[in-house]
Amino acid sequence: MLNVITTNTPLFLSGVFVFGLLIGSFLNVVILRLPLRLEHDWRKQCKDLLQIADQADEPTEPPPGLLWGRSSCPKCGHAIAAQENIPLLSYLFLRGRCSSCKAPISIRYPIIEAVTAILFLMVAMRFGATVDTLAAIGLTAFLIALAGIDIDHQLLPDDLNFIVLWTGLFASLFYLFTDPVSSIIGALAGYLSLWLVFHVFRLLTGKEGMGYGDFKLLAALGAWIGWQMLPLIILLSSLVGAVIGLIMISIKRHQSSQPMPFGPFIAMAGWIALMWGKQIVDAYFRFSGLS
Repeated sequence: MLNVITTNTPLFLSGVFVFGLLIGSFLNVVILRLPLRLEHDWRKQCKDLLQIADQADEPTEPPPGLLWGRSSCPKCGHAIAAQENIPLLSYLFLRGRCSSCKAPISIRYPIIEAVTAILFLMVAMRFGATVDTLAAIGLTAFLIALAGIDIDHQLLPDDLNFIVLWTGLFASLFYLFTDPVSSIIGALAGYLSLWLVFHVFRLLTGKEGMGYGDFKLLAALGAWIGWQMLPLIILLSSLVGAVIGLIMISIKRHQSSQPMPFGPFIAMAGWIALMWGKQIVDAYFRFSGLS
C-alpha cells in the first residue's frame, strides 16, 4: 500500500496536501496555546522562587495542553465539535462565524492551514517521496509555528528552537541537507553572527535590536543546512524584513518606533534556502562572474 502511494505521484502529492491541512490545524493550536502554557509556567516558577502566594482572583489551573483539551470559541466558550474543526471546509461551511454566538472566526486559522498544506506540497514536489521530504516537512511545520508565535508575542520559545537545533544536528549525521561538520559550524556561526550584531548595535545605540530567540533560530537553521547558507539567510531575511517594514509603515499599519518581530523573516529565508539555496547561490556566482 505504501509503495502504491509513494510511486503514484498525484496520489502522493494529494496525500501530502491533506496531511498539511491537518498539521496546519494543529499548528494553530500550538501558536495559540504554547505561549499561554509558557507564561503560566513562568509565573508559577517566579512565585515559587519569590515565595509569593497565589491571589484569590488568579486562575490556578494551567491552560489547555497542546494535545489535550477541546478548542472553544474565545467569545462564548462554545466547545468546537469535530465537524466544526475540519481544516478549511469548516470555516467555509460556517461562513467564518461561530455556530453558537455568530462571532467572527479569525481568518488566520484557515490561512495557516492553507499555507502549511501549500508549503508541504512544495516540499514534496521538490524532494519527491524521500526521507528528505519527511525531514523538510517537519522543519517547515516548526518554522510556521515559530513565525506565528513571534508575530503574536515577539517570542521564539526555546522549547521549539532547541528541537529544531538538535534535530538539524541529528539529520546531518545522515547527510540529509548538509554534512556534520558544516552543521556544527552552521549552528555556532548562526548564533554568534547575530549575537555579535546585537551587541554592536546595543553599544552604538543603547537599544536592543533583536531578541536572543533570533540567534537560536538562525543557529538551528545553520544546523539544518550548513554554514554555507547563512549569508543567504541573513541577506534574504534583512531584505524582506526591510521591504515589509517599509510597506507597513507607509500604510500606517506599523509605527517606525515600534519593534517588529524578526523571527518570521528568518524562518521564511531559512525555508527558501532549504528549498533552493544552492541554486540561488550558484545563480549569483554565475551572474556576478565569480564562478
